[in-house]
Amino acid sequence: MSKIQFGIEIPQGWSYDLLLNKQQDEEDPIKQYEFSKHIAEVVDKFTAFDSIYAYDHFLPYYAPNDKKSFFECFTLLSAIATITNRVKVGQVVTCNSYRNPALLAKMLSTLDIISNGRVELGIGAGWHKDEYLQYGYDFPSASTRIKQLDESISIIKSMWTQERANFSGKNSSVKNAICNPKPLQKPYPPVMIGGEGEKYLLKVVAKHANRYNNPCGSVQILKRKISILKEHCAAIGRDYKDIEYSVLLSCLIRETEDEVKGVVNQRQKQVNGVQQVRAAEYTSMIGTPENVMAGLNKYIELGLTHFILDFVGLDGKTLELFNSKIIKSL
Repeated sequence: MSKIQFGIEIPQGWSYDLLLNKQQDEEDPIKQYEFSKHIAEVVDKFTAFDSIYAYDHFLPYYAPNDKKSFFECFTLLSAIATITNRVKVGQVVTCNSYRNPALLAKMLSTLDIISNGRVELGIGAGWHKDEYLQYGYDFPSASTRIKQLDESISIIKSMWTQERANFSGKNSSVKNAICNPKPLQKPYPPVMIGGEGEKYLLKVVAKHANRYNNPCGSVQILKRKISILKEHCAAIGRDYKDIEYSVLLSCLIRETEDEVKGVVNQRQKQVNGVQQVRAAEYTSMIGTPENVMAGLNKYIELGLTHFILDFVGLDGKTLELFNSKIIKSL
């Protein structure tokens, strides 16, 4: 079996992950970034986590989105890349609609240089309609967005591997396009495609992905997705074993049940925060280390080797606990 890998969602504002100890700090974006920076440094230097990820969104999801801070994905990752030395940096997942694919290829190539070969491309078709509308993007049908995704990944790979890239599609094209410097990773950085669509999205995964990521899926959901993905791979003659399986999970871990209840009660007092706790319950990633390990093992038995964790109530002790009781025990 491949090595089990763990990534962490950096505090960014998606949920209540930028809450600090003092009320004035909670409203200070500079101190909020310092908190994100601190978590990244701890992950890189003192834990066995393999990677750090950021959401490619513009609005918080679990938290009220009218006043709360939310840091932009690639700007944040560029900063994180300069203060870390070991962990990989990636996105869960880049919204294909938000950037021209040739530009995205250039951005990621530059980020691979900045990080000394540690960047990953996580990418999907996009789904957050409010963001599209607020920021002035068209929001076509899911099937159209997936077709656009397919073309974009073809362009990105060609930009990374060819001296001059040429591609003419229905939605995107490049003509003799130059992307220098190329990524350090050869032939190109890992491509992780995230999403759930079985009829179209998983076909794009079979065609392009090094890794498939499912957002917050239960073991039962992942079992079905993997089965369908294998069928799509067989249809195009690709070995399904070439694709790694990954999942994004909310996780609440504490030493005792009383501590778990304390975090749950705190979240229930917040407007939408309880949704993140329910997501952790849904995937059995809530409780003491013994409970979390039991939930994790169900995914491992299914063949998953890559886990991205969005911790509820994240702090340094949370990382230390998961690192010592979960990662190091595998």
